[in-house]
Amino acid sequence: MPLQNRVTPFGDIVAIPQRGLFTGNRGIIHDPATRALTSRRWASKAWLVCSCDYKNVRRDVMATRSWTELFFLDEATAFAAGHRPCFACRRTDALHFQAAWAAGNRTAAPKVSVIDGVLHAERLDKSGKRLHPLTSDPIALPNGAMLAANSAAYLMASRRIFLWTADGYKPAELPRHIDGILTPPSTMRAMAAGYAPVLHPSATARSADGLN
Repeated sequence: MPLQNRVTPFGDIVAIPQRGLFTGNRGIIHDPATRALTSRRWASKAWLVCSCDYKNVRRDVMATRSWTELFFLDEATAFAAGHRPCFACRRTDALHFQAAWAAGNRTAAPKVSVIDGVLHAERLDKSGKRLHPLTSDPIALPNGAMLAANSAAYLMASRRIFLWTADGYKPAELPRHIDGILTPPSTMRAMAAGYAPVLHPSATARSADGLN
């Protein structure tokens, strides 16, 4: 039985077999005795995207009172949910993200706490996921941006659109009505300024093949 620790682009934490390319956390939000989530969905404003392979450390998932291991299909999924790269296990990527975030948001190099504060306001609408208005042609959005339409998530990659599924991405048509943008605006500006999130192979292979 899979644990409830897989994250969707909407930020929901679900129990599905697929693990994905990245792990991460939002603090301690589980009970190690039952390996089940508590009623909380975050315990820190630092929502991280971490490497699944770090210094050969192997963890017994959700078995101790340490950070709650969450899993994401890819980095674009984690970004849509409101996470950012970890400075401990992904320092090079985190520094690149920090620099791109500063450039895209036209600010001096921010402290990590500043980024976390901005993201926290951008990712949540009370207890739910905040959607941001689409103000431009969706095809012009940066690679890795995600949209919401009809209760589904769509990825923009190489000027093509893909439907997000737990198993990977599927080529899709642009929905007629778009509910909003899932990826926080400050993260999208970082992507537009040069940070390229890691995408699941199901999107990158199809983009390279020129499929739509």
